[in-house]
Amino acid sequence: MAYQSRKVLVTGGAGFIGSHVAEAYLARGDQVWIVDDLSTGKAENIPEGAVFHDMDIAEPHVCNLIRDVGFDVINHHAAQIDVRKSVADPPRDARVNVLGLLNVLEGAREAGVGRVLFASSGSIYAGSPQPRGEEDEKRPISPYAIGKLAGEHYLGFYRETHDLESVVLRYSNVYGPRQDPLRKTGVVSIFCSRIAAGDPVIVFGDGEQTRDYVFVRDVVSANLALTDLLLPKDRSVAGRAFNVSNGTGSTVNEIADQLARVSGVGFGRNHASARAGEVRHNIVSSAKLREACGWAPKTPLADGLKETFHYIAETLAALQRA
Repeated sequence: MAYQSRKVLVTGGAGFIGSHVAEAYLARGDQVWIVDDLSTGKAENIPEGAVFHDMDIAEPHVCNLIRDVGFDVINHHAAQIDVRKSVADPPRDARVNVLGLLNVLEGAREAGVGRVLFASSGSIYAGSPQPRGEEDEKRPISPYAIGKLAGEHYLGFYRETHDLESVVLRYSNVYGPRQDPLRKTGVVSIFCSRIAAGDPVIVFGDGEQTRDYVFVRDVVSANLALTDLLLPKDRSVAGRAFNVSNGTGSTVNEIADQLARVSGVGFGRNHASARAGEVRHNIVSSAKLREACGWAPKTPLADGLKETFHYIAETLAALQRA
């Protein structure tokens, strides 16, 4: 049977992850609209064929767009993603990550949208060297993580009160092409940028902190799977949440070592004081998503790091030439 095209809105679709997601929907035949205010997203990331609207997700125009088009699916990636900025300015973080989400949900409720996908974060979990499952203890320690967990509960409210269908993707540390080399977020992006510039990487603390790294194309395949998945009967917050991760931890030192190998250069590393309040270990299990639809990450860490480094090195070289 021919694929039945759907109308899909990707908020944050000019950003790192959102642009890849929008591209994938287009590739399979969906009609795609993108809402992004380009505060961190880039116009060059917007895939050909998408209808673009330069909008702030917390503004009323977004609700009007949702009502006017009548989307089948909303994939919500628009967010303030810098944890340090959330600590420095919690109200601004909440305006984007909480009030912006509520604005989208109000539009979706009024328009009768079929499904909302919400990009959440593994940072909501209590730190542990063992992989955390969807039901495990939550202990968000930054305004960013608090906002993401609040967003999940708001989705639960709209499911129960307004029958607005939704599903949550809790990402571990996503990396890959289109990460902004000039923004100081994400250890992979930061290390790639410093190596490409001929500088030593800076490791905070002893470098033995573990994180769970998942490649952006694997994240995209999870988004497509959860767009179509027959969702579980359990409509609770944890019941409609799925971790998207590798399920294994790598230390910061291991990431630095691998990038030195894949880049063929490496300029050493300097150590700085550990960051106050940083979780020592954060690893999440994707077993539930594997069981639900057979999803599994396919990109080995070394391959993903190599592709990411070359993308960032080429991006920085192009900026220097401009």
